[in-house]
Amino acid sequence: MAQEFSHDADQNRYSLRIDGALASAVDYVVNENHISFTHTFTDPRQRGKGLAGEIVAFAVDDVEANTPYRVVPMCWYVGKWFDEHPERAALLSR
Repeated sequence: MAQEFSHDADQNRYSLRIDGALASAVDYVVNENHISFTHTFTDPRQRGKGLAGEIVAFAVDDVEANTPYRVVPMCWYVGKWFDEHPERAALLSR
């Protein structure tokens, strides 16, 4: 089972593919110096495996490493992810 993480800036989406098929994704909108994660999706056949957490972690790592953006977790799942990872709270917009 091959996992592939990607960032498609033209589509405002971070994706996780397993064996070439979309398994999980997180969509976003950039507004000035903020990135708002608006929607997280996991293929129903792939749910319960922690894939949404993996794609959110990949997206947050990418934002931290490659942008000056502060994060606005508009999606409930991304908000929950930050609640479960308080060590990453410094990235949140105040």
